[in-house]
Amino acid sequence: MKVFLTNFHYKKNYKNPADWLSAVFLYAILTLPSLVYFSIVETRNFLYRKKIIKSYRPRPYTISVGNLTTGGTGKTPITAEIANYLQKKGERTAILSRGYGGKLNNKEVNVISDGEQIYFDAKEAGDEPFWLASHCKGTSVLTCSSRTKSAKYAQSKLKTTRIILDDGYQHQKLGRDLNILVVDSEKQFSNGCLLPLGALREPLSEIKRADKIVVVNKSFDDKAARTFARYLRKKYKKPSLVCSMAPDCVYNLKTNEVCEENMSFVAFSAIAQPEQFYNFLTRYDVLETKNFPDHHLYVEEDINNLVKIKEKFNAQALITTEKDAVKLKEIASSRNDIFVLRLKPVLDLKTLLEE
Repeated sequence: MKVFLTNFHYKKNYKNPADWLSAVFLYAILTLPSLVYFSIVETRNFLYRKKIIKSYRPRPYTISVGNLTTGGTGKTPITAEIANYLQKKGERTAILSRGYGGKLNNKEVNVISDGEQIYFDAKEAGDEPFWLASHCKGTSVLTCSSRTKSAKYAQSKLKTTRIILDDGYQHQKLGRDLNILVVDSEKQFSNGCLLPLGALREPLSEIKRADKIVVVNKSFDDKAARTFARYLRKKYKKPSLVCSMAPDCVYNLKTNEVCEENMSFVAFSAIAQPEQFYNFLTRYDVLETKNFPDHHLYVEEDINNLVKIKEKFNAQALITTEKDAVKLKEIASSRNDIFVLRLKPVLDLKTLLEE
């Protein structure tokens, strides 16, 4: 159902009568729930704007990285790049995450990493907080459903000088000094409708809350992304930058060795927009793909089934994303036929953070 709705949210052209009928049916049944959701969001935002509901402003300089739509836009790698940039400048930085998909009780603050040691695995922490902890050495990573509670913990217990709120655009309960909105250059704002009729969490008018916009390009040509960034800059009067997600390398999950040879793969992932991952693999020989639900927790049976697919297509190995790789370390640690695609965000961080 989730995949079906995602296709509906982002499909703009319908080529046959069956697609038209399906679209009309969905519009008919989802319009009312979408209007109800709109009224709730608008009421909430109005109360924050009028300061009837007040935000808590932490003492440390606080940066929020988030988006207006459901699904992946590339905000987590951007969060990691910001954290590493600040850490290199000598800031004591903490990333605050909700910990979605993790097994830990997120009613209380969980220190996933204190910057030196990682205390929980991906299943306990959630795949994104664990990935951040693994890729942001020297940066603390905290999970809690209350970002206010984790912000207070970061400033009092960890003596943090910089806080980064991961996926925090809608979390207005915590004040911020820099509000960064991340937009996918291809998916953009889906069909322009709010959930569940579209993929928007908030109306497009809430772009006004952003201080800066980052347009993420997930293809090899960034021309369309730069055009879209110029459009956003002109329409909303907001500084708009382009972040290109570039393939860095393919490495072996077990040995961490970089793959130098051409190989044939079965590609698999459990992310919100898997087709964008597969687009990065066009230079490789991908014989088949397999999708799992977003934030899926892999079990041994999944690996066994993937191996069967690999054997069926006579592929040499399996390949997945770094987000998925953190969840496979434990159950697939003995296998040497799983490879990982590493992506590197290319973004002018000085302009984003300092100008």
